[in-house]
Amino acid sequence: MSEPPPASAPGVAPAPTADPAAPVPAPAAGSVEIHHGDNLEVIRRLPDASFTLIYLDPPFNTGRPQERSIETARSRHPSPSVAESSPKPRSPAETPAATDGFDAEPRSQRGAAASTPSGVVRRGFHGREYERIRGDLRAYDDTFDDYWGFLEPRLLEAWRLLADDGTLYLHLDYREAHYAKVLMDALVGRERFLNELIWAYDYGAKTRKRWPTKHDTILVYVKDPKAYWFDSDAVDREPYMAPGLVTPEKAERGKLPTDVWWHTIVPTTGREKTGYPTQKPEGILRRIVQASSRPGDRVLDFFAGSGTTGAVASTLGRDAVLVDHNPAAIAVMRERMPHARVFGVVGEQTLP
Repeated sequence: MSEPPPASAPGVAPAPTADPAAPVPAPAAGSVEIHHGDNLEVIRRLPDASFTLIYLDPPFNTGRPQERSIETARSRHPSPSVAESSPKPRSPAETPAATDGFDAEPRSQRGAAASTPSGVVRRGFHGREYERIRGDLRAYDDTFDDYWGFLEPRLLEAWRLLADDGTLYLHLDYREAHYAKVLMDALVGRERFLNELIWAYDYGAKTRKRWPTKHDTILVYVKDPKAYWFDSDAVDREPYMAPGLVTPEKAERGKLPTDVWWHTIVPTTGREKTGYPTQKPEGILRRIVQASSRPGDRVLDFFAGSGTTGAVASTLGRDAVLVDHNPAAIAVMRERMPHARVFGVVGEQTLP
């Protein structure tokens, strides 16, 4: 099996070489800003191209369960040829800001037609018609009546905030990953798609009625396919699954991770557990921060939750900006990162 391309491969900003025998000093802790408020309002006030790394873990399917209504789509006509059904990616300017990715009327005009059992008919890619079907789903309290209507403007803002050599990581569960891939390709261009990462874990109850679902998906996009930063040498290595098939030197050093990451969830007992229900393990974020940013770079997470992105980034010498609207999340982050500056809390610092 061949090794992944070196960091100096075409399309990747070359990483500086270092003497492997020289000790590597730990970077100084990076600064952390915590913003309490609606993330769209907060990030709209941040300057363009100001973050090398943006990690997003949207809060769909997290929180308190409730009944909510969603829409799905199905074609009303037979599928055309492959050539016809393969649309070209649209630029952000061509994507309707008030629709859900189809050529449809604004949400404000959907009205009664959308509430009928058969839904409404809208124009899709290449003029094909899609029928919207309304249904009830026991989902989680994300407070949105239209998930993609919520997510799309935030993704566009994230793209504006991404530096020219920057990388965007979008972390989703299996129910949303495929829709998000199509949406992101349309918003920013398919050529900017870098990776689909699979985080696999083996923990918790397992159904006997289908293959147990034990993975998350992380979609990776780069601002400039010819100049993004990726330093594979900075990433912590992992043991070979079959160390007897490689030299002792390679076995001792370990291998570079692939696009499938086996990593446990946050242990129920351990130093990093905060008790926040959607907390992600530090090992996953450490790998992302190491590969796609440098010490001194700025990292953004505006679905911050327990603040794992900021805690890891700060430890690795990056400056982090974290945003969340949940007071419980803010409390957890403040305890976890006492050196952080907090904005938007009554009696404390506020944005200008």
